[in-house]
Amino acid sequence: MTSLTFAIPDEFKSEMKKLSWVNWSELANKELVEELKRQEMLKEFKKIVSKSKFTEKDADELSKKVKDSMYKKLKKEGLI
Repeated sequence: MTSLTFAIPDEFKSEMKKLSWVNWSELANKELVEELKRQEMLKEFKKIVSKSKFTEKDADELSKKVKDSMYKKLKKEGLI
């Protein structure tokens, strides 16, 4: 396993000392792994979306249809 070292402000270090039960290395490791996963998912999402032919106009039309449908349903149920 590779080691990673980085600098933090002195005030962070003093706050971290107050929370001595926290395993900061483990926490940092977990957060880094999660961020790498998020970035990979975002990369895949962008790849998929870049191939999409769904336009902003399409999204606006779909949004209007959904809103109209919900309005009719709620009105029928007497909620509005």
